[in-house]
Amino acid sequence: MEIRYEKHWSGYLNRFMEFKIYGHSGKPVMFIPCQAGRFWDFESFKMIDHWASWIEEGKCMVFAVDTIDNEAWAAKGADNRWRIQNHENWYNYIVNEMVPTIHHFSGRGDIMTFGASMGAMHAANLYYRRPDLFDSTFAISGLYDQKEFFGDYCDDLIYNNCPNLYLANMPADHHYMDLYNSQKSLIVCGQGRWEEPLLASTRWLDTVCCQKGIKTRFEYWGLDVDHDWPWWYKMVDTYVPWMLGI
Repeated sequence: MEIRYEKHWSGYLNRFMEFKIYGHSGKPVMFIPCQAGRFWDFESFKMIDHWASWIEEGKCMVFAVDTIDNEAWAAKGADNRWRIQNHENWYNYIVNEMVPTIHHFSGRGDIMTFGASMGAMHAANLYYRRPDLFDSTFAISGLYDQKEFFGDYCDDLIYNNCPNLYLANMPADHHYMDLYNSQKSLIVCGQGRWEEPLLASTRWLDTVCCQKGIKTRFEYWGLDVDHDWPWWYKMVDTYVPWMLGI
């Protein structure tokens, strides 16, 4: 498997940002780590083992990126506006700096977002906020609103980063509707230990999508399915062939 390490300066974040590329051709997939995770978690938590055959066969290339969650969503107790502004800066880094970089290395214009836990939150938000840049998402055990991290606080930036909020108010004739309904989005959640708030947020998103006529596939696994990597591996094994169309 081809593996490449990159370190690029981000003008939006005013720092160097690291990422790794796995593979040589195929569908570009952006892997976003869990809360407080790093780009190397794709390897360190053995997720790479479950994508390896598709990567090696040239079905996909995985771009494992970094976040700044500890300065944003996870920075509880800090100023709320500062936190969400930091996240917005990261969002702009992804869409304005990382996306063109992925296009350059992959030679393609389509990108799937993928992640679990907080990585799922980011993956889904990037897709729903910019379906013109991301043509698919695979989000596992995520939160899609602000309540777990910001409580009742909500400003314009939080609103713009919570699919449960902005999708509920999206006009039926918005041009993104056609993109949502012609692309693939998959939201999966277990119903076991540590999944309760994520399950509630997922069901909320499910309800919003149903009410708005947004085509998204929702899958709910059993009461024994915990918020943990072994189950996420099984979900990857189950659904990635469908996501990649193989």
